[in-house]
Amino acid sequence: MVRFIGLSFVAASLWFAVPPACGQKTVGDRRRTPVVEVFERCRDAVVNISTTRVVPMRSLTYESLLDEIFDFGLPRLRDRRIQSVGSGVVVHESGYIVTNAHVVSQASDVQVTFADKRTLPAEVVAADPEHDLAVLRVRSDRPLAFQELGRSRDILVGETVVAIGNPLGLQHTVTSGIVSAVDRDLQFSEDVVYRGLIQTDAPINPGNSGGPLLNLNGELIGINSAIRGDAQNIGFAIPVDRLWELLPQMLDIERRQRVRFGLNVSGADAEVITVQKDSPAGAAGLKPHDRILRLNGQPIRNGIDYYVHLLDQKPDSNVRLEVQRASQTLSLTVALQSIPPPDGRELAHRLLGLELMELPVELRRRYELPERVGLLVDRVDRGSPADRARVRPNDLILRLNRLPVATLGEAGLALEQVQPGEPVFVEGLRLDADRPFFWNVTLRARRGQ
Repeated sequence: MVRFIGLSFVAASLWFAVPPACGQKTVGDRRRTPVVEVFERCRDAVVNISTTRVVPMRSLTYESLLDEIFDFGLPRLRDRRIQSVGSGVVVHESGYIVTNAHVVSQASDVQVTFADKRTLPAEVVAADPEHDLAVLRVRSDRPLAFQELGRSRDILVGETVVAIGNPLGLQHTVTSGIVSAVDRDLQFSEDVVYRGLIQTDAPINPGNSGGPLLNLNGELIGINSAIRGDAQNIGFAIPVDRLWELLPQMLDIERRQRVRFGLNVSGADAEVITVQKDSPAGAAGLKPHDRILRLNGQPIRNGIDYYVHLLDQKPDSNVRLEVQRASQTLSLTVALQSIPPPDGRELAHRLLGLELMELPVELRRRYELPERVGLLVDRVDRGSPADRARVRPNDLILRLNRLPVATLGEAGLALEQVQPGEPVFVEGLRLDADRPFFWNVTLRARRGQ
């Protein structure tokens, strides 16, 4: 009898130990992993970037009898349109997007598609090919979901990371992996080296470029940039600390407009780093280590937010700043002074040895080029920096100092701050070659001119 009871007890215990059937709901939803939560929180700030690049191609035939009669000795060019896709991340609700410079390089048309399938045209605000970063701007009728910038100085090797992007055009694809290493250098050629990169094994494919790399707190720690084509699961991202460093320069109103203000602001606390001597900010009493709290009554979250708000102000207006200095809160008014435009023709000649002219209408039509395409090289001084780099007459200068130029005024803005001996990055298009091609070169501004 005792033996029978013991067997019954064991059987009952075994029955209660049977696990739930596969697919049966358990306590809590184990499918909701940290990766799922990061994707759901951050996906609306990730965008698909579609670009069109126009490559002129020579045609050996004439379009009409008029072309043959009025031939200037230049074969017609036919536009070959090359489309590509990439990714980006919204970093400010007013429409500023960060991506890779190579995603939008030489693009004539940029379209941005959001998670809700809405598509908006974008302008390239600034590009920095040296660090492979670019800033785009879209105009939206409502504030956009955006991603706050995190920090990358405390990244843990081995921590889980999440990448969101558009590999091969497959919109809003999420992958995950770990940080494999930090502070990696990636050399593409003798002249192109990207330094201090994050290495990850999160699957990254063509089209992921420009998308965010996130930690499990949903913080942006990097911008996906490159993969090793000869290996699997080796990808690289630009650390977000590089964004904190470069975005103030790329969004600086003094570089983009003819104004003087005099503040260098940076960091998550919108701290004043430097105040230019004899500037409006200096005259108003701003000092290093002041923290910008408000601009014209609008709260300022960080240094990036400060530059975005300042870009919306008009030249010759007064900007009201509320700043924190130690334990004090001060209200200061700073004039946004307009500056007469520089002479782009004189600067290009004095610094680089280039004589530039705006593109003649008949030449633009003959080559079927867009209206705002660049400046024509009319002459190159012998022995000048441009001559040593083999820049030729009839080349088109597309960008000077990383800024697009289509007028001599824009060339002046791009070159105004260049000092003798400083590098000037130049991008151009050679039309009168057997096969037209884009080129880029870094020139050293000449001295003693």
